[in-house]
Amino acid sequence: MPTTLNPATEAEIASYDALSDDGLDAALDRAADAFEAHRQTSFADRADRMRTLADRLDAQKDDLGRLMTEEMGKPLDQAVAEAEKCAWVCRYYADHAEAMLADEPRETEAQKSFVAYEPLGPVLAVMPWNFPLWQAFRFAAPTVMAGGVGVLKHAANVLGSGDAMARLFAEAGFAEGVFQHLIIDHDQTAAAIADDRIRAVTLTGSEGAGRSIGKQAGEALKPCVLELGGTDAFVVLADADLDAAVETGVQARTQNNGQSCIAAKRFILERPIAEAYTRRFVARMEALTVGDPMTDVDLGPLARKDLREDIQDQVERAVADGAEILTGGAIPDGTGYYYPPTVLGGVEAGTVAFEEEIFGPVASLIVADDADHAVRLANDTRFGLGGSVWTQDAAKGERLARAIRSGAVFVNEMTKSHPNLPFGGIGASGYGRELARHGVRAFVNAKTIWVD
Repeated sequence: MPTTLNPATEAEIASYDALSDDGLDAALDRAADAFEAHRQTSFADRADRMRTLADRLDAQKDDLGRLMTEEMGKPLDQAVAEAEKCAWVCRYYADHAEAMLADEPRETEAQKSFVAYEPLGPVLAVMPWNFPLWQAFRFAAPTVMAGGVGVLKHAANVLGSGDAMARLFAEAGFAEGVFQHLIIDHDQTAAAIADDRIRAVTLTGSEGAGRSIGKQAGEALKPCVLELGGTDAFVVLADADLDAAVETGVQARTQNNGQSCIAAKRFILERPIAEAYTRRFVARMEALTVGDPMTDVDLGPLARKDLREDIQDQVERAVADGAEILTGGAIPDGTGYYYPPTVLGGVEAGTVAFEEEIFGPVASLIVADDADHAVRLANDTRFGLGGSVWTQDAAKGERLARAIRSGAVFVNEMTKSHPNLPFGGIGASGYGRELARHGVRAFVNAKTIWVD
């Protein structure tokens, strides 16, 4: 029986009944039946229900925030903001999905020819724990607005959040089976991917999970979107506004307790400002408050005990590789899976702190000789999710942004997701895109229709 734990207190929250194989079969039948009816509904009807869903999210944001904080430990204010962002993405697709999926006429020798966008069918989403609602809504809102239906397999430590999401869809008036949360194991997930009733798959998770799910989807010849990890570069050039770059850099590394795929992880500092930036950055990291995430703190606990042990192992191996701990770097005594804001200096290419994704509040500082060297360091990774460049020369910032190989680069801003911009990576960070027009077209059939 799956059980969730509070990472701040280590106390049990709730236990859940896992779905049997027969239960999974019935759920897939419900999804298939719901799709045949839902695809026939109008965009106006879907949009009305999606706006109602957004209203429910807004009305329940405090309770939803407490649930997310209790299950995975992020500070409460950030959890409430996550619920608000989910309402935003629901309204965005309610407003824009119909235009994004409208028939597109094409000039040919036919009397009439056009491209029609039609939903594929039920989409299985395998989602992680770090943004329990946002990452699931990021797929669900466009999928449901396109006429598809969603089947969520959520992470085992945020099952309450998964149940809450299914309840919200029902409260908004969507028919039974349009969105379901299934508590299933890895073998059942594989069976669902192989099942003909599931027509597409999306995963947000680790590189290893992506390789596994991507292989299974490929064997089943099903479209798949993979949003995986990253070692995002935060490049600070000599002409940057250091105050802004330090303040945003700290936020970019520690938001969500440092557990974000698009968090800044490798801080690449141009040599003339490296010492000054390091001094200020370490001071700001040391000033952060760590404690009960239900209170006014900057960081709560990490989501699970094993995740904290993994981070400590990486920090120790980084030191063995030659890195220097400038602050933090040790598991504190006491209850809860807390880990201090940590800064590693003297990090070199080819070492643990440069090559591996450290999924917690640990910043790796690297010195670059000049801007071009900084770009080479930024690109010296198998990942390619996001990145950030800091300079007061906008033209230089754009040039470097174009040169960095990743799914997104922000100039004088931290990497973040926005409903009106495509989100995803390249290389070991995955493939496919969520959000914007790209997201709503991820799981539709672009059908050519020719009439003579």
